[in-house]
Amino acid sequence: MIEIKNLNKYFGSNHAVKNVNITIQESEMIGIIGRSGAGKSTLLRIMNRLTEESSGEIIVDGQDITKLNKKDKRAWQKSCAMIFQQFNLVPRLDVLTNVVLGRLNVQPTFKGALKLFTKEERVDALLALDELGMSQTALQRAETLSGGQQQRVAICRAMMQDPKMILADEPIASLDPLNARLVMESLRKIHEEKKMTVIANLHTLDTAKHYCDRIIGMSLGEVVFDDVPSKLTDQLAKEIYGAEADEAFEASLTSTSLGTTQKAEAS
Repeated sequence: MIEIKNLNKYFGSNHAVKNVNITIQESEMIGIIGRSGAGKSTLLRIMNRLTEESSGEIIVDGQDITKLNKKDKRAWQKSCAMIFQQFNLVPRLDVLTNVVLGRLNVQPTFKGALKLFTKEERVDALLALDELGMSQTALQRAETLSGGQQQRVAICRAMMQDPKMILADEPIASLDPLNARLVMESLRKIHEEKKMTVIANLHTLDTAKHYCDRIIGMSLGEVVFDDVPSKLTDQLAKEIYGAEADEAFEASLTSTSLGTTQKAEAS
């Protein structure tokens, strides 16, 4: 269990995260929604310890991870894999090598530079790719893949850390609706089959409602909604998104329309 208590983050005079209090149980699929600048990305980066908090605590199994030393912070980051909007793959390396690079946090850096990987590491990478339907791309250069394929490779790379949870910061923001669906299905598959907590910052309402069991809405750094998707009314959503509500609703309708079209074609 993770308890976020009275968490605050200031960037100069900007109060980016305001007195956030959240309890996260094991094996939850959570979508965090809100307009640009709501504090979603900052919250995830603080949880992963990529950004320092200004005040507050994050208690994990009785330990405050904001107080971890360098060695223990590295261990926490291994167990708390981060996926970004930008895939952060090495374009000229093949897919398999990019996935195995997920092990860099548990092995010397020079091994990755020289591609001194063990047979077991390569097998594990292939298995991860196979689980997400990407094994056929193992020997392709990463730069030859579509955006959705690259994001799924990035998820496989994160899984090579053998994490306890995944934090995904706008993982589908740069993808078309079809590839966005494939990426979200991959995250949901990991959540269901591995009983793993997945927390994703998402912009579209339909995506959050369809894939997540719990939705947290943020506005101006504060948590203003925390409940099951069925409790998120259109009016509440408009209050969360403010001026960006029309964009969020339009994106949701596009995603829904695509899903309907695909079902019709399949039938």
